[in-house]
Amino acid sequence: MPLQIYKRGRFYWAKGWVEYNGRPIAGPYRRSTKASTEEGARDWINREAELQIRRHVVGDEPSKTFSDAILLYNASPKTAKQLIPIVEEIGDMPLGAITGALLKDLGPKLKPLACTDTWWREIVTPARAVINNSHELTGTPLIRVKAYAKIERIAQDKLRGTPSRVERTPADQEWIDEFCKFADPYNAALVRFMFETAARIDQAISVEPHDLKPLENLVRIKAQKAHGDDWIKVSPQMMDEMLALPPKRPKNRKTGKLMKPRVFGYGSPTGYNSRWKTICKRAGIPYLSAHPAGRHGFFTELVVRQGVDPVTAAKAGRWSDPNLPMRIYAHAETDEADVRARFRTNHVQADTVQTLKSKKSQKE
Repeated sequence: MPLQIYKRGRFYWAKGWVEYNGRPIAGPYRRSTKASTEEGARDWINREAELQIRRHVVGDEPSKTFSDAILLYNASPKTAKQLIPIVEEIGDMPLGAITGALLKDLGPKLKPLACTDTWWREIVTPARAVINNSHELTGTPLIRVKAYAKIERIAQDKLRGTPSRVERTPADQEWIDEFCKFADPYNAALVRFMFETAARIDQAISVEPHDLKPLENLVRIKAQKAHGDDWIKVSPQMMDEMLALPPKRPKNRKTGKLMKPRVFGYGSPTGYNSRWKTICKRAGIPYLSAHPAGRHGFFTELVVRQGVDPVTAAKAGRWSDPNLPMRIYAHAETDEADVRARFRTNHVQADTVQTLKSKKSQKE
């Protein structure tokens, strides 16, 4: 008989056969669908029937499931954690049946209170990577996913009751100077280093004494976001400031063991937070986290305040595409009212009148 469902304990089970053109092609089944609702059980039956029919018609290879593709993917611990709920939801689906729209629809189902940026980063991106990795290795279907539209982001933000893209305030030289007046030497050097080099906090706190080349004013920063280890040039003053710091061995919070010596003394990329909040409070300046103080401040300082062309600034900050920092990191600093006032300045009107009078005189 065709696959049917029945309830056993908390979950619905399936029994019977998968049929094609009136004859059984897979089974017999007597297994849990892992669904606690009848609707979920029927969805499982439909997916299983589709998988077995496709396997029967076109063979086994094109019928690889998402779970099969997971076994081919070398995921980092962080990505593996993100993939667990995705596998539980679509693990039995054949790769050919998974569409971009389906992956995007997992967002509200798995993380109903998250923003669309989180859905894209923690659901769509890892799932797409698994599918396309299988495509490269075994020839299974490739997938392309269209980004969430602005209207989708706004609708989800309205549902959550909070905006997802809050404008960040970048640091400027005045903020840096005030911060450093009230900071200890380690935190003063740390914020200056990130503001000068656009290094991320994880890269900055990972710098060890052997990563410094004083004679050449070079600092090695670790690989991150598609970039390998890199030696970056710093100012002589920055190098002197870093050399003056006795290296510290921070303690690993998980194991309790001492780590290797670090130039700035921190062992984790979040360890600076409470200290920076105290410094900002004493200085009477708004609190800025490491990213707007460093990377955002770096690009805005060069492009907006000093007029450096975006391509040069992007290369100095190790962005491969200058359009990315222009879209995300460059913060306009001209007041909107000042922009509007430019259309109604007196001198423009006076010049226009004068021009008309002069033309009239020439004709006479």
